[in-house]
Amino acid sequence: MSKLEQIIPNGVMLNAYPDSIGATLSDMISVLQKPEMQEAFSLFYILPTFFNSDLDRGFSIIDYNINNTLVSTQDLEDLKELDIMLKFDIVLNHLSVASPQFKDLLKKGSNSPYADFFINWNTFWQNNTATVKDGVAIPPQDMLNKLFMRKPGLPVLKVNFPDGSEPPYWNTFYQKVTYQPISIATLSTITSLTESAKKEAVQLVNKAIKKNEALESIRFRESEPAKNEILDLVRNNCVYLGQMDVNAKSQKVWDFYDETLRKVSGYGCKILRLDAFAYLHKEVGERNFFNTPGTWEYLDRIQKIAKKYELTLLPEIHAEYGVGLHDEVAREGYQIYDFFLPGLLIHTLETSSATALLKWANEIVTKGYKTVNMLGCHDGIPVLDLKGAQQDDSYRAGLLDDNEIENCIETILERGGRVKNIYDPEGNKISYYQVNATYYSALGESDDKLLLARAIQLFMPGIPQIWYLDLFAGKNDYNAADAAGQGGHKEINRTTLSLDQVEQRLEMEVVQKQLEMIKLRNTSVAFNGTFTIEKKANNHFSMSWEHQDAFAMLTVDLKKLSYAITTSKDKTS
Repeated sequence: MSKLEQIIPNGVMLNAYPDSIGATLSDMISVLQKPEMQEAFSLFYILPTFFNSDLDRGFSIIDYNINNTLVSTQDLEDLKELDIMLKFDIVLNHLSVASPQFKDLLKKGSNSPYADFFINWNTFWQNNTATVKDGVAIPPQDMLNKLFMRKPGLPVLKVNFPDGSEPPYWNTFYQKVTYQPISIATLSTITSLTESAKKEAVQLVNKAIKKNEALESIRFRESEPAKNEILDLVRNNCVYLGQMDVNAKSQKVWDFYDETLRKVSGYGCKILRLDAFAYLHKEVGERNFFNTPGTWEYLDRIQKIAKKYELTLLPEIHAEYGVGLHDEVAREGYQIYDFFLPGLLIHTLETSSATALLKWANEIVTKGYKTVNMLGCHDGIPVLDLKGAQQDDSYRAGLLDDNEIENCIETILERGGRVKNIYDPEGNKISYYQVNATYYSALGESDDKLLLARAIQLFMPGIPQIWYLDLFAGKNDYNAADAAGQGGHKEINRTTLSLDQVEQRLEMEVVQKQLEMIKLRNTSVAFNGTFTIEKKANNHFSMSWEHQDAFAMLTVDLKKLSYAITTSKDKTS
């Protein structure tokens, strides 16, 4: 058995940004080198500000080169010395507008060699357009209703081409267009305007930009005859931020994937998380979220590349339990994220009932799922994932019912959490997507609950992934969330800890007890073996692992919020 095969089922994984502690990855590594942290982690999931990016805290990739402001090649050597393997993201669905590919498209328009690298929305719908509004194709209502939306409105960003056209490009996730104030010099090429007309135009345009008003609504007077020329210059002077969906029907995209997987393998990557992979395959008339069979064909294609570079793939997908996508992905042989555990544990601790949790644990064992589980993470606490769903003529129940899910949501919100929603094509909220909070705050900032949740997580089957802020009992950061403005809800759980703060928190009992459990999970060969659950009562159960002479058992009393861990060492002492 190879080292990777030994570590991936059983080792513990740290999860953080390169600058989550201190200012750079080297600061984080200095913490991992401390005696208190020795043998705690075998894997490190480093979030994608490791690479060059510009939006969505790393998930708007410019390129997959090392971000030299946060990471050095020496950091990679130091992690290797610590015997820590790496997990990275490849954001399959999109690239930044600042990527070399999209910048070339903006510069050369349809003459760019990357003309088909991204998805021109109007071209995609050209034979299925019901109407056109503001230069954007509107598909028939039945097709529009099928689209799975991650933000209000159509998923498009209009960009300026050198020929003056403004084609809309598919943009599922984030976008931001910033118009820059202009000066009289900006209008120097418009020879038909007098100096007074230029002065008027500058004042009107800059006023509209400051008030965030639509440029088209500006009522020019003296400069009205040159309105279109003026606005073209303003648009050509704007700054784009956005995550532009790539066109997986283009061979250039697959060449790019191959280059990227080769590159991250060279950095020491062993597990590659496929971010947003379910949005990659797009087809007219489909939901464009986990289209089948196209999504499977793409996964198979990326798997062949991954095998070439000795990478284990971890497809990332959020969907209701009742839809069964987690089961489909697992049946294809992939590791899956256990997005159900965070919400299940909150429900379990708040209700003192283990029924739903143990049902899920038994399903993992019975179906042989290979999972990566977590409490908190860089994103939010999933809630949609726990729901049931209508499947053809039958309804598949969720791990929790709707009332239980609503109770979980309300509990977290009462404790200061923020929400992320999903929308229909008209911009109406359909439901909560996830709740954003630190896991410690979601549990009412109770040390007992955090330790019990951590103990259960570590004894569950799968690779335990530990969010750095959970380890150090981080609380909701309202100032960061507010300062980030619209869409800044995720910053509530991304506080950067100073090295001094880490030193102080390493003295906390809640941190020391977590580290003790983490080290057991990371080093005991018991977790290579057989997993057993014994339910003694609805609020009292045990989980145990046994391999050869090694043994580890967790006994839980939900009513008392207490636990005990017994190991083979205890038996022989």
